[in-house]
Amino acid sequence: MYHTWMRYFTPSPVHHRLGLVCLGVGLQHGALPTVGPRTLDHHVAVLISGGGGWYRGTDGRRLTVTAPAVLWLTPGVPHHYAPDPATGWDESFVDFAGPATATYTELGYIEPDRPVVPLSDAAPARAAVGRIARAARRGNPLLEVETGAAVHELLVALRRARADVNPDGDPVLQSLARDAFTPLSVAEHAARHGMTPAELRTAVRRGAGCSPKDYLLRIRLGRAKELLAATDLPVAAVARRVGYDDPAYFSRLFTRRVGAAPIRFREQQGRSVPGGWSNRIPDPEHPPTITARPT
Repeated sequence: MYHTWMRYFTPSPVHHRLGLVCLGVGLQHGALPTVGPRTLDHHVAVLISGGGGWYRGTDGRRLTVTAPAVLWLTPGVPHHYAPDPATGWDESFVDFAGPATATYTELGYIEPDRPVVPLSDAAPARAAVGRIARAARRGNPLLEVETGAAVHELLVALRRARADVNPDGDPVLQSLARDAFTPLSVAEHAARHGMTPAELRTAVRRGAGCSPKDYLLRIRLGRAKELLAATDLPVAAVARRVGYDDPAYFSRLFTRRVGAAPIRFREQQGRSVPGGWSNRIPDPEHPPTITARPT
């Protein structure tokens, strides 16, 4: 027995030019039927807020899914998944598309190479899906714009709730993320936790769905993307900030994993704000201003 509610709609070409459009939303729970194998032409975020089940991707491996978690269904990538038939799961999903998805993917908000992502808390993302569902009521003249705006909120909520970055997440993942930019081997990271390398690999795979080496690399490349997009630091300085003393090696690694060289990635972000990061909280009475650089 299962319960389901869903709506689909077709935004116009004008709405697509906003960068992100919602194509559908659904809320389901119980012993839902198996999905796939199938391939879609758009993105879907499937939020699992209760229960558990499994997911099988292109490599044939069957991954265990335990709530809270998000499944990323990526255009052109076959997928196959289902809740546990005995217990079912609570699921909400949002179908979306648009040119902004490429940038969200580059910045790590959408993770096509990591289809099952554990979360520390599903509530904020579930609330964003609820806003989409309310906006999707029939006759709403703002439907396409309102749901598109809420998709942006959903992507941010899912990024904040990731178990490997949330302050309330797995302590092992927290510690690895904190020390990701130091020149420590996996064995040295394990020793800091009183673990063997095998125990650390098991803990990280359980919490983040990947090996410690890949997890540390994600943290480093994610920070490198932020520095390249938001600061004027030279590539060599960015490399040092994220733990690489050899800028050439960093550039090759970044290019291979991200699909664009660091300089090219920076150009693609279209940065127009001078300066770098600040830890100061802006005064609402005197907000910061941007002064144009002399030409």
